[in-house]
Amino acid sequence: MAAPPVTVKEVVSLTSSGINPQNISFTNLTMESEKFICVRETGAANSVVIVDMAQPMTPMKRPITADSALMNPAAKVIALKATVAGTAQDHLQIFNIDTKSKMKSHQMPESVVYWRWISPSLMGIVTNTAVYHWSMEGDSEPQKMFDRTGNLNGCQIIAYRASQDMKWFSVVGIAAGDPSRPGLIKGKMQLFSKELGRSQELDAHACAFSTHQVTGNSVKSQVIAFAQKTVMPDGNVASKLHVIELGAQAGQTPFQKRQAELFFPPEFMDDFPVNMSISEKYGVIYVVTKMGLLFVYDLETATAIYRNKVSNDPVFLACDSPSTGGIYAVNRRGQVLLLNLNEPAVVPFISGQLNNVSLALQVAVRGGLPGAESLVKPKFEQLFAAGDIKGAAECAADSPKGILRNPETIARFKAIPAQPGAAPPLLQYFGICLQRGTLNKVEGVELARLVLAQNKKQLLDTWMAEDKIECSEELGDLLQSVDADMALRVYIKAKANTKVVAALAARGEFEKMGKYCEMADYKPDYSYLLQSTLMSNPQGAVTIALQVSKMNPPPLDYNTVADLFLQRNMIREATSFLLDVLKEDREDQAAMQTKVLEINLVTFPNVADAILGQGKLTHYDRPRIAQLCEKAGLYMRALEHYTEVSDLKRCCVNTHSIDPQALLEWFGTLSREWALECIKELLVSNPRQNLQIIVNVCKEYTEQIGADAILKLLEEHNSSEGMFFYLGALVATSTEPDHHQKYIEAAAKTGQIKEVERITRESEHYDPEKAKVFLMEAKLPDARPLINVCDRFDMVDDLTTFLYQNKMLRYIEGYVQKVNPSNTPVVVGALLDLECDEDFVQNLILSVRSLLPVGPLVEEVSKRNRLKMLTPFLENLVAEGSTNADVHNALGMILIDSNTNPEHFLTTNEYYDSKVVGKYCEKRDPNLACVAYKRGNCDIELVNVTNKNSLFKLQSRYVVERMDADLWEHVLAEDNPHRRQLIDQVVSTALPESKNPEQVSVTVKAFMTAEMPQELIELLEKIVIQNSAFSNNPNLQNLLILTAIKADTTRVMDYINRLDAFNGPEVGEIAVGNELYEEAFAIFKKFDLHVDAMKVLLENLENLERGEEYANKVDLPEVWSQLAKAYLSQDLVSAAVAAYIKAKYTDDYLAVIDVAKRADDFDSMVKYLAMVRKKVKEPKVDSELCYAYAKTDKLAELEEFITQPNAAKLDNVGDRCFDEGLYEAAKVLFSTCSNWGRLASTLVKLHKFSEAVDAARKANNTRTWKEICFACVDEGEFRLAQLCALNIIVNADELEEISEYYQVRGRYEELLSLMEAGVGLERAHMGIFTELGILYAKFKPEKLMEHLKLFSTRINIPKLIRACEEMHAWKELSFLYIAYDEYDNAAGVMMAHPDAWEHVGFKDVCVKVANLEIYYKALEFYLVSHPTQLNDLLTVLTPRIDHSRVVALMRQANHLPLIKPYLQAVQNTNMVAVNDAVNELCLEEEDFESLRTSIDTYDNFDQMTLANKCEKHELLEFRRIAGFLYQKNHKWTKSVELSKKDGLYKDAMEAAAQSGDKDIAGDLLQFFIEQENKECFAAMLYNCYDLLKPDEVLEIAWMKGLMEYAMPYMIQVMKDYTNKVDVLVEDKKDRNKEKAEQEKEKVEQQMNQNMYAQLLPAALPAPGMETTGGMNNPGMYSQMGGVQPGMYGGY
Repeated sequence: MAAPPVTVKEVVSLTSSGINPQNISFTNLTMESEKFICVRETGAANSVVIVDMAQPMTPMKRPITADSALMNPAAKVIALKATVAGTAQDHLQIFNIDTKSKMKSHQMPESVVYWRWISPSLMGIVTNTAVYHWSMEGDSEPQKMFDRTGNLNGCQIIAYRASQDMKWFSVVGIAAGDPSRPGLIKGKMQLFSKELGRSQELDAHACAFSTHQVTGNSVKSQVIAFAQKTVMPDGNVASKLHVIELGAQAGQTPFQKRQAELFFPPEFMDDFPVNMSISEKYGVIYVVTKMGLLFVYDLETATAIYRNKVSNDPVFLACDSPSTGGIYAVNRRGQVLLLNLNEPAVVPFISGQLNNVSLALQVAVRGGLPGAESLVKPKFEQLFAAGDIKGAAECAADSPKGILRNPETIARFKAIPAQPGAAPPLLQYFGICLQRGTLNKVEGVELARLVLAQNKKQLLDTWMAEDKIECSEELGDLLQSVDADMALRVYIKAKANTKVVAALAARGEFEKMGKYCEMADYKPDYSYLLQSTLMSNPQGAVTIALQVSKMNPPPLDYNTVADLFLQRNMIREATSFLLDVLKEDREDQAAMQTKVLEINLVTFPNVADAILGQGKLTHYDRPRIAQLCEKAGLYMRALEHYTEVSDLKRCCVNTHSIDPQALLEWFGTLSREWALECIKELLVSNPRQNLQIIVNVCKEYTEQIGADAILKLLEEHNSSEGMFFYLGALVATSTEPDHHQKYIEAAAKTGQIKEVERITRESEHYDPEKAKVFLMEAKLPDARPLINVCDRFDMVDDLTTFLYQNKMLRYIEGYVQKVNPSNTPVVVGALLDLECDEDFVQNLILSVRSLLPVGPLVEEVSKRNRLKMLTPFLENLVAEGSTNADVHNALGMILIDSNTNPEHFLTTNEYYDSKVVGKYCEKRDPNLACVAYKRGNCDIELVNVTNKNSLFKLQSRYVVERMDADLWEHVLAEDNPHRRQLIDQVVSTALPESKNPEQVSVTVKAFMTAEMPQELIELLEKIVIQNSAFSNNPNLQNLLILTAIKADTTRVMDYINRLDAFNGPEVGEIAVGNELYEEAFAIFKKFDLHVDAMKVLLENLENLERGEEYANKVDLPEVWSQLAKAYLSQDLVSAAVAAYIKAKYTDDYLAVIDVAKRADDFDSMVKYLAMVRKKVKEPKVDSELCYAYAKTDKLAELEEFITQPNAAKLDNVGDRCFDEGLYEAAKVLFSTCSNWGRLASTLVKLHKFSEAVDAARKANNTRTWKEICFACVDEGEFRLAQLCALNIIVNADELEEISEYYQVRGRYEELLSLMEAGVGLERAHMGIFTELGILYAKFKPEKLMEHLKLFSTRINIPKLIRACEEMHAWKELSFLYIAYDEYDNAAGVMMAHPDAWEHVGFKDVCVKVANLEIYYKALEFYLVSHPTQLNDLLTVLTPRIDHSRVVALMRQANHLPLIKPYLQAVQNTNMVAVNDAVNELCLEEEDFESLRTSIDTYDNFDQMTLANKCEKHELLEFRRIAGFLYQKNHKWTKSVELSKKDGLYKDAMEAAAQSGDKDIAGDLLQFFIEQENKECFAAMLYNCYDLLKPDEVLEIAWMKGLMEYAMPYMIQVMKDYTNKVDVLVEDKKDRNKEKAEQEKEKVEQQMNQNMYAQLLPAALPAPGMETTGGMNNPGMYSQMGGVQPGMYGGY
């Protein structure tokens, strides 16, 4: 049977991908392209599932709630639509799934009824009134394109399409059928032209846009195809397919309008098209109907090609598949079907079954389909024979897959002579081929020969640029001599790698050559290429060599390449190559590294130096290179490579040829010992020349070599200059005193006096004593270095002595005048000790004058009792206006010593230092000392001197007048042994004499601070009580009382009664603080501070009786309120309320409420709150009053209060009453505030259940319903309980609690009744159905299966599965597993529990399991439990199981014969195990016919094992089979022997003939001769004709007398030899004839050389067209029939 022209393949099963079948519908599923399917899942948790067609079994699920979801046809971008709550508007959003970001959003002003992606960047949106386009680019909003026409009103929009050029658009909708034919859905379409701005109304169910290339047109025509199915006025149904052109262009051949019948079978009369697609690949129209019919039509002719039903389930969605040329269709079952042309069968189907050869050819040409060869060749021959050259050329040019475009066709056109005035046939053929597209290789070469012969290469340029000629190596060879550049381009396009490399090498473009080889993955013969390039282009050879080196592995050895360069003395080239290959610096390249350095050190030392300087080579022979470097004069490189100190010492002395900086750096690489050796060598060889280098090395590497070692080396060679220069750098960082000392000595020895002066002045690290001794011994002409040392380190005495003794007085004057005037006193002292002339000293002092520190000078001079000599100097300073304290101190001392009116000086001079002068006077005159101390406020010094000399009166007056707290603290300190004498003088003398209140105050405070209360009382009584100026001072009275409070409480009451000016409130508070409550009460009472007095009575004395007595006495509200608070604090509520009422005080109502509640005195609370409510309007007051009414059971007063205006929070009060069991009061309160929930709870407590249900109905909240329900269950009111529970279980979260409550109390029947009623609710959810199933499983298992079958889609299957497992409901459990697509578990349950097994159901489950192991468990289960039905199960599982494993399983169980039908059914798989099993069964059953059939049909089995078994079988036929098997395995000898043994001579002869072995044939022939079997001898000659030698046969026949049996054989031999001779003769004749034809062809070719011009009109483009060549021609795709941009709606 012929294969159908259309293939139907299920590519995806959405249900297998986890999609709920309920969501597979037109409203929930979208498929915008062949890449993605998008499904909206609705239910308890909304989500969007995205199925990637490349990975359909791993869908992507996102928790998204939307009314519609569309995946972008090209990228992972999703568009979502959702209705804005409370409006008729839709909100649109576009998200990028990969980046998880929102790209765009917009709120449409009206509802969107349909939308889709019309390109990857443009979305079409259809509303009730108009059509919009929304671009992905920028921030643009949807743009209105056109309004909808009236024919779409009331239609459901199912499609919106756009043409590729975005100039034509169509909207398709469907509506209910006419009353005369209600089953047939009507289809309406609106066609809109963007350019014309007009719409056309049409009747159509589906449409599609496409383009078609009309023959002769340069531009494709825009066409639309649409299908309509309408009811005619006579009641008949007309189904039509229309194909028309849109916007025909002037100058173009119009597309002829086509119309065809859509034939629907009678059973599909109400069916209608739901989708139409046009395949650009094949040029056919696909029409899919709702009931699963597929129509295929040719686009150009609208001819029907095929019609068939492709789906048993309704199809609701389809989309194009540009990659395959077919379409995808989705049906209600969730199957995604790929409908496509069956390429090998289409053309034979059209030409054979449809008998439409022309259509078959068109389809084959358009789609490049096979099967048209047998059609096009006869047509070509017919046209050619008829002389229709053009027609034949067009036929050949358009032949499918170019089957006629071959050398034979070209030769036939060349053989036709040209007609006068007409182009040669060959040129006509080429012209037509160029119009069609590109010439193939053979055609291109042939045309190039014609053009080049006439020197018209520019035509080839044009065709090459337009990619009209297929490039080939032959074409490149043809162009090589004419245009090398063009030839190279041809070679490249033809991928003639050898020719490309040769051409690029010849041109010297080696970089391009390397890139090309890498790109083309081509490896040329680099050895030959390199040698040939060396002679002509050495640098190019280097480039090639470098390219070779970069290859891995390199095709040439590096040494070989380098030797090629060196053999031709190409040192530089060899160096360049070697350096490049050695850049990785590998150890295995050490020899090459040495080689490149050697050749350059001998020839180009500077190059070698540069190479070594780069440091990129590290593995060469270093000793060898070191020697060569030394010979070449590269001493620095030699030093870097030598490893022996003798070599280093020899080289390093060549400093004249070594860069100093390099030599300096080299020293850094040496060890300490070697460095010292080299430095010593430099010192010995030429110390003067090498001094700078030595110093620099020592400076740079002091840390490595060691400063001490360097200094020792320099000292040994008496290099003072080296010491000076080296230490000059070292002392800047060194802290070693010895280094600095040696530097001073070196500088002095080299005459560097200025440096000696500098270092002695700046350095901090030399030993000053050593330096001083060295400088004194050196006796430098300049004493400044010595001055620096002695000045800095306080050795001025030694300096002065040295300078004075060495007659260097000038340096003494310079030192004190310019260097350090502050040391003048020391210098003066030293000079005085040296008995220097006094005039010199005075002059020295006067020369310094104001710069001289007077204090130290006075000290130095006074030590030597020469103070008077300073009088002139001091007087001069005073005369100059000096205010220096030292100057005036010295003058004062001189006056005191001379007793020249010192009191006047001490009291009038304001510049001297009181402490200094006072101290000077203490031993001379204490009174003068006191005068000096008093003048300078020297408190401590004055106190000490007065204590020491018992001047306490003087001290007391000074302390009182001083008014200093610190001084008072000092003198009144406990450790002061003179404190009592001072206090006596203060009390008796100082204070009585004082008239200054501040002095008194400070004194009192000082006593207080010193904590001397008794002394303070004594002091204050003398001031306050005894008549004085301060008797009525309030502060002092306060202080007296307070001091008594602290020190002597017995005097307090007396002071209170005697004094009147003190501060009563403050003193009273202090008395309270010191627990003197009676004194405090007396003070408050004395000053009429009633509140404070009451506070003392109540809080401190805690005497409520005295308090009540005092309140009655003063009768003040604030006093009563205090008393009320006191009562309240004692929980005396009644007394407190009475006091509050007298006080009319309402602020404490919160406290009263709390205490009253605590004391349970609500009657008093009612009285108080009634008074408070008159003044305070607070919710708290009214609420507590209500609560008090409730507590006192005053319900009448409560109801009356509630009816009046109030601010009470009745809900809160009601809650409190409810919590405390005051249910009647709570009922009143909840009824008043309409709190139905709490009222219902209250009624429950009152056992008024009916009223409670009514209240709960008004409350309508879950908590209330639950409370009443539970109460009714507990009370047995199950009818009311069910009413409540039905309002609860609609909330899924509460269902489990209700069920558990019933079950705990054993109310199973009532619970089942409740759940059964619940499933009928409008708001019934999955939880109710699930819970009812669980209850059935527990309590009524007989109802469970019926429940599952009715509500399987509304049950939480996993939860119910657990329940069934617990209750051992195995049959129901297997049903649930099947419904949940858990086929593995379902199969397991059926096998584990026989009561759940049912054969047909088990087969259905088995084919759907995912775990392959279950198949084999099922087989074992059937083998044990249901062996008779095992083959039926195997039949179902055949496509899924491993047949080898099944055989092994059955063989192990020894039940292989049981599955023989299965084995025979699957033997077509030709598996070893299956074939062996079948053959074994046939052998056991002695069925040789079946065995022979099996062996002949299926060869994949253990043939030798079977042959051995059959060879030993007792039946002859089985032994024949053994011989046959030996033949198949080329065991010819054994097969022949077996056949001879059984007398099966025919089989033996056939085996010998098939073996092709002359020896076997000869042996068998000899056997027949020995057996004298003449007939077999003759038959042997016939069967083994080719294996026997005629001469041997003739000899045997003659010798054995068998000539008559051998004669037929000999006759045939003679015939064969005669035929061979005849063939040789004919071959000779053919060669001669071919040679003659070639000569004739050359002559004809010469005649046609000038005929090329006739080719131009038919094939060339307009002159002057710019071309770029290759595949960059913008029009190329269109010319080649390729894919146009935007095809398939932009997919």
